[in-house]
Amino acid sequence: MKTDIQIARECQLEHINEIATRLGIAPEEIDPYGRFMAKVPVKLIDEERVRQSRLILVTAISPTKAGIGKTTVSIGLTLGLNKLGKKAVVALREPSLGPCFGIKGGAAGGGYAQVLPMEKINLHFTGDFHAVTSAHNTISALLDNYLFQHRKDGFHLREIYWKRVLDVNDRSLRNIVTGLRGDGVVAETGFDITPASELMAILCLATSEEDLQRRIENIVLGITADGKPFRIRDLGVAGAITVLLRDALSPNLVQTTEHTPALIHGGPFANIAHGCSSVLATKIAMTYGDYVVTEAGFGADLGAEKFFDIKCRKAGLQPRLVVIVATTQGLKMHGGVALEAIKEPNMKGLKEGLKNLNRHINNMQGFGQPVIVTLNRHDTDLEEEIDVIRRNCEDLGVGFAVNEAFLRGGDGAVELAQKVVDTIDSIQPLPIHYTYPENDTIEGKIEKVCKRIYGAAAVEFTKTGKKKLESIRTIFADDESIRHYPVCIAKTQYSFTADSTVYGSPEGFTIRIRDIILNCGSEMIVAIAGDMLRMPGLPKNPQAEHITIVNGEIEGLS
Repeated sequence: MKTDIQIARECQLEHINEIATRLGIAPEEIDPYGRFMAKVPVKLIDEERVRQSRLILVTAISPTKAGIGKTTVSIGLTLGLNKLGKKAVVALREPSLGPCFGIKGGAAGGGYAQVLPMEKINLHFTGDFHAVTSAHNTISALLDNYLFQHRKDGFHLREIYWKRVLDVNDRSLRNIVTGLRGDGVVAETGFDITPASELMAILCLATSEEDLQRRIENIVLGITADGKPFRIRDLGVAGAITVLLRDALSPNLVQTTEHTPALIHGGPFANIAHGCSSVLATKIAMTYGDYVVTEAGFGADLGAEKFFDIKCRKAGLQPRLVVIVATTQGLKMHGGVALEAIKEPNMKGLKEGLKNLNRHINNMQGFGQPVIVTLNRHDTDLEEEIDVIRRNCEDLGVGFAVNEAFLRGGDGAVELAQKVVDTIDSIQPLPIHYTYPENDTIEGKIEKVCKRIYGAAAVEFTKTGKKKLESIRTIFADDESIRHYPVCIAKTQYSFTADSTVYGSPEGFTIRIRDIILNCGSEMIVAIAGDMLRMPGLPKNPQAEHITIVNGEIEGLS
């Protein structure tokens, strides 16, 4: 089997002007970044056409080290829909360099279901991640300078919330001290990874340039000595930060392996942020596509929950269908089978692993949405194994289709695409049943997600978590808008619990919330569960060991 990057190189890319024209956008409207990538202006969004488009969410079972292939399926489904003669567009997140050089090697799909040019998308792309990193760290520098310049006036912050970011996995930077040797105000701080930046969340939730600047102005940097929030508007630099993010606000247009349009924009992780591509990219895709396929990061308990409770609620989006991706190998791991043995037949482990799938199905149905399960097929899958999964779905009244887009491109996803079209045609759009009401308490929102979505028996707040909650209530007592913020729980992607080693469908567990972070710019409350970290580390053998240049060609990306 050829590698992903070999398949990508064999594809004869079409000029981005042709892709724009196929989408319905005049070439003079786009801002090209070379021959095969372009920025699309947000002024092209047509809200009436957005309401008429059919939005499809692709999510998955809880991921395992065996991999799931959700992005590959999202691209494959789009290819399959176009094979059926439908005008379909895929809207995805941008890859982060941290996981690319750490564990994944890339995130542009796989096999014959990729977005291209994959090398550029996986690396620096159009510079959006760098813009977020630069803008975030410019705020850090301006804040530190303000504290340094006004210290003789007696001004200081009793708490500083704003850290720095880099788009790398670097555990050594999680906790640092700045301002040593008299070069500034000494402070304990640290680095998060760029996808965890509040600016990344803002970029993906903003609805216009004006909304972007409004949100930036509202970012809380810290708390003053007299207990007042200190915001970016107090620094007077929101305009400058908006300028740094102006180009990044426009979604990126590229193409798939079969030359269908793809919009790739934004990149918040779903385990530490809200895990969805930008509202603007989604709406541009919905303006020009009759069917739009988008994905939400990791398992349905993380990305899909946040897609509904945060993105759809705030952007007014109404999806038509949820597709849950599963693999036999992933299900076996959730059924207790060791990683080394997942390619071997094991019906007992497979059936036990279905409990994980079924909980995700139940959760998506709990949002009031129709569900289809698709098996991302591997060459080691047996027909008997596939039949077990199919019968399970039939017993639950859920559609099922096998997907072979990795090996066959759009032809391998026609069965799934037809199932999607038939299901959407037979069901009227169903309103979303959100997990919690907007005016619920912070604790109430967190508990409802933990109990209804994760299946926790109880939620426990640490001393730090309780202190943060009390601080928010005291300092922001007069800000009525905060009570309407959704919650964004940062939690391991590998388990319904906050323990990454607990696979399957556990019950009777407690979720421990150890910290609360108030994001007044992105307008959500981040609750950190268990030992979840906002700056990942590298594995013992990072993927960077395999990425190189051979005879002028990049190797090792996938």
